[in-house]
Amino acid sequence: MNSDSDLQIAGDILEVPHLLQTPREHPATVAEFVGLARSIAADRSQWEHLVRYDATSRWYHRLRTGPGYEVWVLSWVPGQGSGPHDHGRSSGVLTVLDGTLTERTERGTRALRAGAQRVFAPGYVHEVLNDALEPAVSLHVYYPGLTEMPMHTAQHCEARSVPGTVTA
Repeated sequence: MNSDSDLQIAGDILEVPHLLQTPREHPATVAEFVGLARSIAADRSQWEHLVRYDATSRWYHRLRTGPGYEVWVLSWVPGQGSGPHDHGRSSGVLTVLDGTLTERTERGTRALRAGAQRVFAPGYVHEVLNDALEPAVSLHVYYPGLTEMPMHTAQHCEARSVPGTVTA
């Protein structure tokens, strides 16, 4: 059996700067977009002072843009919802910042509390609503930037009996 450790064979990677990847200025993978959303969510100073609540319609504010992506903050007073929709050719990350939102899909209904994240691909149909008694705030990252939001009929978000589906 060989007793050489990986460090003895390869050397310390931190001592070989040319082997280290240069950190990217902007996210390029799903994990990096999720990380971007988490870092913004954790730093309330980036978004909290911008939030407004509007009883007549959902409030939204574009917080940031980058190469091919955009970040939005939305507020939801009790009773407000998106209606069933998808995001066209955009993928996304939804992160609940404050309060509780409900997401409905054809696979079921789930409560999303502060800190919860959902990642979705183009064509993902869902409805998001605030059916709680307190306002809620959410963060949305879209790649590529959101150019359309096709609406769907309610039947696209009616839960079917699927084993393991979370209902609230």
